[in-house]
Amino acid sequence: MASHCLIIIDLLNDFLDRWDAGRTAELIAQTNRLAAAFRMAGLPVIWVRQEFKPDLSDAFAEMRVRNIKATIMGTRGAQLHADLDWRPGDAVIVKKRYSAFFRTDLEDRLAHIGAGHVVLCGINTHACVRMTAIDAYQRDLRVTIARDCTASYDEDHARVSLAYMDGKIAAVAPASAILKAIAAS
Repeated sequence: MASHCLIIIDLLNDFLDRWDAGRTAELIAQTNRLAAAFRMAGLPVIWVRQEFKPDLSDAFAEMRVRNIKATIMGTRGAQLHADLDWRPGDAVIVKKRYSAFFRTDLEDRLAHIGAGHVVLCGINTHACVRMTAIDAYQRDLRVTIARDCTASYDEDHARVSLAYMDGKIAAVAPASAILKAIAAS
């Protein structure tokens, strides 16, 4: 049974293609280091992908009203970035809202593997990472957010979100500190 679990949120082509290549490469490299450390310690890694039907019938209200076509099922945009170190043994969850817990089996999966502490990373810090952190906290899970493995197109909201959560809902720590803690356990 695992006490810790790494949850990687929405590192998808539709989001990362819009970013500076250097910024994307650094985020992916840091995330891959974290995933490798979890696997080496025998701890689970869960990838979370947002995906919607082409007609947006399962998308959230803003997307339907504004006809925003992003992360559409069957497109390259809804897939994990090719440089990510995804492994066939890793779990994948498809979500339809900001939180990885909303109408998914994430809570059951975490209970099944005995995870009482989740480490979150991915994008966007102020939306999907924050909502997943809050929902994990509401389920009495310990939460750590890997500061340098999260990013957002809205840096101001990301900064405020991390400040709001740090020490209350989650511990916010650099990947290096998380790697040391995993190695020591």
